[in-house]
Amino acid sequence: MKITTRLIATAALLACTVAASAQSAAPPETRNVVQLTATGTVEVQQDLLVVTLSANKEGSDAAAVQTQLKQALDAALTEAKRSAQPGQLDLRTGPFGLYPRYAKDGKVNGWQGRAELVMEGRDFSRITTTAGKIQSMAISQVAFALSREARAKVDTDAQTQAIEQFKSRAAELTKGFGFANYGLREVAVNSNEMSPGPRPRMMAMEAKASSFSDSAVPVEAGKAQVVVTVSGSVQMR
Repeated sequence: MKITTRLIATAALLACTVAASAQSAAPPETRNVVQLTATGTVEVQQDLLVVTLSANKEGSDAAAVQTQLKQALDAALTEAKRSAQPGQLDLRTGPFGLYPRYAKDGKVNGWQGRAELVMEGRDFSRITTTAGKIQSMAISQVAFALSREARAKVDTDAQTQAIEQFKSRAAELTKGFGFANYGLREVAVNSNEMSPGPRPRMMAMEAKASSFSDSAVPVEAGKAQVVVTVSGSVQMR
């Protein structure tokens, strides 16, 4: 039993010696390095409205269904173009597709298709009023976001917050570990946008186009958070 105890003690002492030797043998640039992460967050009002309109058609003849979808999209585009204005109300067509409909026996017994028109911009009133005037398509989705300009204004503020927090945390850790100062080794900066509320807001897909009048559709934007993360490592000295 005494021999076994001595062997264990000797092995533990040897392990400590090896660990200490490895630390002292490590290159100076890899010693006393700590990893840390800091974030900066700025909340800002969403200023971009995205409204998606859609038309769903079905029938036994593929060509007829496709023609109906095309007519619905053409009518919507004609109406929307009257109010289009760069940056305030921009238009783009969404997916346009035709798909077979199958019976229980696996055979094709008809066709169904869908066409979409997307309106987006900063003029909420112009967009919602135009959406209300379109009778050939129904509103299927309403979403809010930040414009490129709005995000650029607050991105710098969030980045400044993150950098200052990173520096403060690095100084606290350096002092806590008993070192006088630190040097920055490497750093990475990442930015993203977060919506605190449920977005986008979905409308009933089966709603009939005739149920919408030519009045503005009520919408209300929320706030988004621009978050900048600074992560990296510093060497304490």
